[in-house]
Amino acid sequence: MSITLKEILDKVSNGKVFSAKFVKKDGSIRTMNCRTGVVKHVKGKGRNFDPITANLIPVCDMNLLAKGMEEDSYRFINYSKLIWIQIEGKTFNFKNK
Repeated sequence: MSITLKEILDKVSNGKVFSAKFVKKDGSIRTMNCRTGVVKHVKGKGRNFDPITANLIPVCDMNLLAKGMEEDSYRFINYSKLIWIQIEGKTFNFKNK
């Protein structure tokens, strides 16, 4: 099964928790439980770019949030570096292994 960036954003736009495994910028592999749309601890500075046009999924890392690290929990997942993503129990695999 394949899924586009737009389809991912449509499925998780209402704050649903999902899991993703991806290759980080430094080349290491990470698995994350996350959700989109979290703005509680945003400082209001705003971004100077559109992450979607850069193929980035803006997320909140639920593990860091649970540890009380709210301000450090905001991350970007590079769509082109996804290995798999699981949304509503369905796993979508990518070729980045």
